[in-house]
Amino acid sequence: MFSEKIAPNRCRSVVQISNFRLFGLALALALSGTSLQAAAQNAERSGKEVVEGTCANCHATGANGAPKIGDHAAWSKLSSQSLSSLTAVVLKGIRQMPPHGANMKLTDTEIKRAVTYMVNQSGGHWIEPVSKKQKPGQRTGEQIVKMRCYKCHETGKNGAPKIGDRDAWIPRLKDGLDATVRSAINGHGAMQARGGMPDLTDAEMKEAVTYMINKGRVPEQSK
Repeated sequence: MFSEKIAPNRCRSVVQISNFRLFGLALALALSGTSLQAAAQNAERSGKEVVEGTCANCHATGANGAPKIGDHAAWSKLSSQSLSSLTAVVLKGIRQMPPHGANMKLTDTEIKRAVTYMVNQSGGHWIEPVSKKQKPGQRTGEQIVKMRCYKCHETGKNGAPKIGDRDAWIPRLKDGLDATVRSAINGHGAMQARGGMPDLTDAEMKEAVTYMINKGRVPEQSK
């Protein structure tokens, strides 16, 4: 058997290439770790995280007259207002509470989530807003109705037109579907704006209304 002798210069080249590849791999891993860390830092915190990190300083015990988390009577009165109204109060500050709950790093969405969390921990059933930094995928009309709208439209609660009851929906369509959707977006009668789901887009609202109008409709038999 003959063994091929490899020139010293060639050996050095192989080593240099290997070292370069290892350096590139290490750099890629470092950059990946930096990106993940940045993404984690930019991710908006949940309502629970914000409350535990900031709001609980007063709201856990009721210090300085803050409504205590779990006090149904105190929060029932507050939750009769809209999420936007309560958020505006937090942003501005009230009585002993400074603006942003003394945490100026909180985003508007994080404050909304914190308010929603405290309301829900005190007997409420609000939907926690989604991040505004990353738009959610559009939900179908059926998904939205099952998530929220059915609570009133399934039984006709508070005069809401029942799902699939076209006789009830037709009078509401006299000015067109878009006008009906706009009414739902703004809030109508006992229904909150966007059905109490602030993160619903206009397109999703239209999908939900369309679904409720058409559900149960039997196609006409072809002649």
